[in-house]
Amino acid sequence: TSLLLLFPSMSKDLSELLKEATKEVHERAENTPFMKNFQKGQVSLYEFKLVTASLYFIYSALEEEIERNKDNPVFSPVYFPAELHRKAALEKDLEYFYGSNWRKEIPCPEATQKYVERLHYVGKNHPELLVAHAYTRYLGDLSGGQVLKKIAQKALQLPSTGEGLAFFTFDGVSNATKFKQLYRSRMNALEMNVATKKRVLEEAKRAFLLNIQVFEALQELVSKGQENGHPVQPKAEIRTRSINKSYEHDPVPGKESERTNRRHTDTTSISPLVRWILAISFLATTVAVGLFAM
Repeated sequence: TSLLLLFPSMSKDLSELLKEATKEVHERAENTPFMKNFQKGQVSLYEFKLVTASLYFIYSALEEEIERNKDNPVFSPVYFPAELHRKAALEKDLEYFYGSNWRKEIPCPEATQKYVERLHYVGKNHPELLVAHAYTRYLGDLSGGQVLKKIAQKALQLPSTGEGLAFFTFDGVSNATKFKQLYRSRMNALEMNVATKKRVLEEAKRAFLLNIQVFEALQELVSKGQENGHPVQPKAEIRTRSINKSYEHDPVPGKESERTNRRHTDTTSISPLVRWILAISFLATTVAVGLFAM
């Protein structure tokens, strides 16, 4: 009670508090020029692959810790594996983009590893903070991520059957609006004192900053022109792998090849700096659009 007198705003629902706590960093991301670039569909396949790889490591750690705490009352009310978990979907996307040997191909920058370590630390030592990471990631992906799915599909000329976009596809959620309402109500019902609420809000902001650090690490990878320590494949070769896999579902491969050649011609003239700006647009939008929609 004394803490509530000191922090009267803490009497609000946790979902409301989280949105307010992350508003400033959300606005910083939303007001960058990167957002407009992505809205125009300007993102390359290479950057998209790097993003997908980092997300795989992040979600693998997050979901391992969620499984560890699925029966813990500090998290169990928001345990929705069938509806939300993304690791299996990311595995499908990575196999599509990198081939069957994808586990040996994908890079894990130091910043991504730092994010992973934080998730494991929280899951093992402070599981009550897991809700901050789960809410920030899953509800963002379920919200703004659906806009990104359409933009990425068009910009990268991915098959209309959904290959390469499994991450954005929530088969277990039939009505996103109703599910998000259910998730928020479960989260708001978590037994949490004011001190714990404050720690959850700080953890949500920390999650956002960890994401930004991952973006910076990916920039370094792109500037070095390397993928997991190896020279980047020529764009034409990378794209060919994806096309070959999509032939099973695309009855007109010739037209796909024409589109690919045009895309290759357009992207090869883009400087490394501009390509990175386009990549950041995807990353910034993933966070900003997602949080905005929450």
